[in-house]
Amino acid sequence: MTNLPINATAESIHRLFAGVDVGADELVLVIRKNGKPFDPQKYANTRSDRARLVNKLLKLPGIKVCLEATGIYHFDLAIALHDAGIPVMVVNPKASHNFAKVLMRNSKTDVVDANTLAEYVERMDFVAWTRPSNQVLALRGFARRIDALTSQKAAAKNHLHALSATRETPKALLRDAKLAISQLEKRIDALAVEAMILITDDPSLKRIFELLTGIKGIAQTSAIALMGELLLLPPNLSHREWVKFAGLDPKAFESGKSVHKKMRLSKAGNRHIRSALYMPALSAKQHDPHISAYFHHLVDNGKKPLQAVCAVMRKLLHAIHGMLKHDQPFDNTRFYAIPAPIIAE
Repeated sequence: MTNLPINATAESIHRLFAGVDVGADELVLVIRKNGKPFDPQKYANTRSDRARLVNKLLKLPGIKVCLEATGIYHFDLAIALHDAGIPVMVVNPKASHNFAKVLMRNSKTDVVDANTLAEYVERMDFVAWTRPSNQVLALRGFARRIDALTSQKAAAKNHLHALSATRETPKALLRDAKLAISQLEKRIDALAVEAMILITDDPSLKRIFELLTGIKGIAQTSAIALMGELLLLPPNLSHREWVKFAGLDPKAFESGKSVHKKMRLSKAGNRHIRSALYMPALSAKQHDPHISAYFHHLVDNGKKPLQAVCAVMRKLLHAIHGMLKHDQPFDNTRFYAIPAPIIAE
């Protein structure tokens, strides 16, 4: 790698590319010009250092930047770049990982990853990142925090069950465990109220919430979780791309000894979408006759119950994509047509 010149020239327009490896505490920047990387530069993942990085890139006309979608850590930098007018592309970690495999890069360091991202944006079609609204970003934060607290509540309930299994447990411990559960429930309820205020104050969010809760099985918590994830996706994605992003696409095994393995979910995408769809799928197959018929059709044709539930999740995601795209309520008759009963002559 070589040192980056202080002043970029006009002829460098569209030939400068940057990759930023985003960590919880550190940002590693690699800039490439005409196919060659310059020495990496490191910044703290803080507001002041993000501003320094943005100011650095503003001095390089025509530069395009690539980040990897790393949980919540990339958002602040992506927003700062976008608001500064710097073209930024955010890629799925799976895409950049596969790209690195094609380049036969076996090393895994922050600098290598940043250079790979810079080369990715240099070689691949550039897809500009669309900045979500502040309301949608807040909704995602509420949804993920509710999910985390719900997991804590489940663990607390399991702990209480274990304590209750023996008579020797002091009553003070039981009271404390019950208090922890009660406090978690209050915190979850408080966040849900804040999320609903956000939704009801925005007509477009309110409409989406109404569409989602029109599906049997999707109640308030699931709707908030789905909105927090799905509304952050680029608006031009197809329903198949939604499925792939959620990791609900089937993965085939066709090499070596694995050739006889059955297909299974890739699970390469957003686990929060899968989590938000799981309980609605279980509920919908119980309460919606068409979804129930689809589930039993799959089981009758050899699918295991869990495989059939995952298929329901995938088909629900297809349906939600169409509903939001066309602003139409859920039509269970289009989800699955129940076969007419065979009448014996």
